[in-house]
Amino acid sequence: MTRKRILKIKTFNKSLAKLELSDKDLLIAANQIEAGLYEANLGGNLYKKRIAIRNRGKSHGVRTIFATKLSKNIFFLFSFRKNEKVNIDNTELLNLLKISEFLLNLSNDEIRSLLEKNYLFEVNDD
Repeated sequence: MTRKRILKIKTFNKSLAKLELSDKDLLIAANQIEAGLYEANLGGNLYKKRIAIRNRGKSHGVRTIFATKLSKNIFFLFSFRKNEKVNIDNTELLNLLKISEFLLNLSNDEIRSLLEKNYLFEVNDD
């Protein structure tokens, strides 16, 4: 059996510094996700998770949208601050559902290829 991977798409990866998020924050969130701790099931294996930034708490943190299937990889797809955006709109939701379906059906070889091409990035604790 292959190990579960925590991955982020290119656009999500680019937004991390601006949002003051680190891979360590994402690893903590992934552990919470695996324990069933997330804010909303958006359907189609798409979920919403709040992540606290530093000592400000989750209410002043970042909202993330991620895709996963039980016991499978976690893909971080989209993020926003609550004070900048209340929620995603229907168009964004539909696009994220399409991306989610694509990513969750990738083989290990396809994931490796997207990692090599810098379309996906592995979350690590460096």
